[in-house]
Amino acid sequence: MIPDLHTPLSPAPERQRLRLLGALAGASALALAGCGTPPKPADTAPAPVPRPGAAPAPIALNGSYAQRADVMAQVPDMARRLGLPETYVRNAIGNADFLPSVPRLILPSGKGVRRSWRVYRSRFIDNTRIRAGVQFWNENATQLQKAEREYGVPAKYIVGIVGVETIYGRNVGNMRVIDTLSTLSFDFPQAHPRAEQRNAFFRSELEHYLQLTWQNRDDPLTLRGSYAGAMGLPQFMPSSWVKHAVDFDRDGHIDLFDSPTDVVGSVAHYFKQYGWVSGLEPVYDVNFDQSRLQLATLLAPDITPTFTPEQFGELGAMPVGLPAGFRHKLALIELENGYAPATYYAGTDNFYVITRYNNSSYYAKAVIDLANEVERAMQRQAN
Repeated sequence: MIPDLHTPLSPAPERQRLRLLGALAGASALALAGCGTPPKPADTAPAPVPRPGAAPAPIALNGSYAQRADVMAQVPDMARRLGLPETYVRNAIGNADFLPSVPRLILPSGKGVRRSWRVYRSRFIDNTRIRAGVQFWNENATQLQKAEREYGVPAKYIVGIVGVETIYGRNVGNMRVIDTLSTLSFDFPQAHPRAEQRNAFFRSELEHYLQLTWQNRDDPLTLRGSYAGAMGLPQFMPSSWVKHAVDFDRDGHIDLFDSPTDVVGSVAHYFKQYGWVSGLEPVYDVNFDQSRLQLATLLAPDITPTFTPEQFGELGAMPVGLPAGFRHKLALIELENGYAPATYYAGTDNFYVITRYNNSSYYAKAVIDLANEVERAMQRQAN
């Protein structure tokens, strides 16, 4: 779940995770006394980041950020704003390593690269994911039914998210989160077209990560995830974990790595928080009346549902299969196919909600298609 990032994760080894039990003592301790009451997140914004075009920050070509005086000088203020012990923040950031591959991975594709929905879809809709989705659904049927009752999100879309993100836990990422988020906080590539905005985003995620690991008594040096810092089966960024993850198994701890129940509940809760409408299909096929078609007008709002069905029709787009009395707004979704004609759909508010998980119409349609394929496989299994 990383806005604007759509690269599949590489296979990850077995996650090594250590719990910090109580306060640590001795010379190597992190001074965690008093962690029984989690600190209230600070309202203060992260420290300013360099503007695009400014002199590049010194790159930590080797070793840990402990070698970077400019980075370590920020620790006292960061700890104060977050309400965390300075020794905790200093130990975490000082033991973070610069990862030279991460700035390269975070850059968007070069100009002239044509997007292809068919190619994109083929990465996520295959027999491996469908079979794994059926297994995940069978193993977590009770939890999926409970999530659907509580949040109104159909089981298949929860299954679709987890399948697209990590193939149900097979590819959760193998980079230390402290390394990736520190790299993107202190050495974000200025060549990125939105460097200032994205740098601020990852600086905030690093701070959320430190608060999250402190609150959960996790070792901040051991959790692993994607090259952008997303974690667990549903690939929640730290801020999403803090805001939207739920303890769905009621064991007193939110675990998106090893508790499928928490994963199911958290994905459903995330959708609900962003406005999921129970009973509303996320997407419909669409036909065009070329004599009336005003494609530019239909595409102007992008993926934001803007048009009533009547307005859609007046502009030359006819959704297929809308139920009687349909009163929701629609958006025309365009999925490019390289040099071939684009594919179009009518998206509803629930399509837009899926894009809040990852800001891409290609991603949202892949989730929907995988969800439907797994559901069909489940129906064949039942017969």
